[in-house]
Amino acid sequence: MNYSVGIDSGSTTTKGVLLVDGVIVDRFMCPTPFRPAEAINSAWERLSAGLDNRPFLTLTGYGRQLIDFADKQVTEISCHGLGARFLAPDTRTVIDIGGQDSKVIQLDEKGSLTDFLMNDKCAAGTGRFLEVISRTLGASVETLDTITEGVEPHAITSMCTVFAESEVISLRSAGVPPEAILAGIINAMARRSANFIGRLASEGPVLFTGGVSHSHTFTRMLESYVGTQVRTHPDAQLAGAIGAALIGQQKGRR
Repeated sequence: MNYSVGIDSGSTTTKGVLLVDGVIVDRFMCPTPFRPAEAINSAWERLSAGLDNRPFLTLTGYGRQLIDFADKQVTEISCHGLGARFLAPDTRTVIDIGGQDSKVIQLDEKGSLTDFLMNDKCAAGTGRFLEVISRTLGASVETLDTITEGVEPHAITSMCTVFAESEVISLRSAGVPPEAILAGIINAMARRSANFIGRLASEGPVLFTGGVSHSHTFTRMLESYVGTQVRTHPDAQLAGAIGAALIGQQKGRR
């Protein structure tokens, strides 16, 4: 059997998958702690436990250079493209919104990377931004869809994390319902993401990955701005780890 483990050490979440002969047989996910190497070690111990052969280990993400026992380290762009095609084989554009950055990845008809953009200089429009604003309003990211369903978004003028937080507090003081503010934040983030996608000559089908892709409200609003269907997948947050495992699978076969 061909065992391959891919671990994506993200800024906020560490993800991992075990592939056996090209099939996902185990998954791992936990918040990235103060020392990211601890989560990588936990993922490796869980995913490699009980196997009759040592899996090929491929690391990607921010913490990929923090341990010395990986067989290969790969940049997240390549991994996310491969992982997206594994989840949805006809994907041509990947929009990934993670904890601290966002990426747009363009693929050709064979799934090869042709172009990409990455925004890791500003927290606005990321999972961390959404988490901070949600916490300011006394909500959690996990409950956003329930809170904002059918709610008319209130206009948000600032997308800088610091200024947006101040604006949210002012809107609450003015009596604006928190669910309308949250819907407005998601709407502003979706519009910003669509503008980001528009900087590439992107084609459909589009796959939305990363932790924020679990929000149906965000996906729907993003779709309205992009003007084409935006798909997601239950394993979309694992796309980077899946891509890393696929690379390891090819290396292991050699």
